[in-house]
Amino acid sequence: MFINNSSVFMPSVLTFIGIPGLESVQCWIGIPFCAMYITALIGNSLLLIIIKSERSLHEPMYIFLAMLGATDIAISTSIVPKMLGIFWFHLPEIYFDTCLFQMWLIHTFQGIESGVLLAMALDRYVAICYPLRYATILTRQAVTYIGVGVILRPAILVIPCLVLIKCRLKLYSTKLISHTYCEHMALVKLAAEDVYVSEVYGLLGAFTVGGFDFIVVTLSYIQIFMTVFHLPQKEARLKAFNTCIPHICVFFQFYLLAFFSFFTHRSGSYIPSYIHITLSNLYLLVPPFFNPFVYGVKTKQIRDQAVKLFCSKDHLIFD
Repeated sequence: MFINNSSVFMPSVLTFIGIPGLESVQCWIGIPFCAMYITALIGNSLLLIIIKSERSLHEPMYIFLAMLGATDIAISTSIVPKMLGIFWFHLPEIYFDTCLFQMWLIHTFQGIESGVLLAMALDRYVAICYPLRYATILTRQAVTYIGVGVILRPAILVIPCLVLIKCRLKLYSTKLISHTYCEHMALVKLAAEDVYVSEVYGLLGAFTVGGFDFIVVTLSYIQIFMTVFHLPQKEARLKAFNTCIPHICVFFQFYLLAFFSFFTHRSGSYIPSYIHITLSNLYLLVPPFFNPFVYGVKTKQIRDQAVKLFCSKDHLIFD
């Protein structure tokens, strides 16, 4: 292990660079990021209000959708305020322990979002492949257990990452983080010590959550499509397929962005760092921004309730 004179022992404060190479235009980059964040807050909050206020939507499919909306609000709020502080108000510093807490929040909510997508895929699988047993399989108790498992799984799996960083990595070659938020690999790369164990655990954790969920969701939809194509009536096939379209769109945009961010950050050394960082930001900002539009446009029940909500407000204003 080589330790130079500039190595820092357990720094109490770290400093974000932001997006390396784009420091001069970060104030302008913050504008679309802020707009996406505000839109995500409004869209997902509206989604939660509609699902909570309409009793007919208190079904597993919409309960999981509400969990997705709440997770989207949480994950975007975990990064955007600090990011805008870096871009607009020149507040790049963050306490080391606060950085670890932000990392725990981000990776936990990423895992929850992946788990919710898995739960939504299983909901559609049961609804289409075993429609007569849907009510007996996805009971209120079963949905509660699924929700608790979806939350606890990543929350617990991320903790060893924090412990490894806090207890094993003592010396750091720099206090400058080439990122806009505390991401596992961005923080580990600062260390002036052997980071093999931390890197391996991070990869195993990502595969355990994201890789497993991706495989199960893919297998679920293969079985769903096989069942749908064997339905005797065309109307039944269209109805079954239409209920899956929003989830398929959300699933693909979430995992495509995840894979691009994951592989460019770990193996794309020939790709400029500002592309790595920008993709990482988009990976966390696009799903919260995108999801309410998908479900608002493609889900009739949500769309009808949104129209009813706004129309009733208009009547109250004019009355």
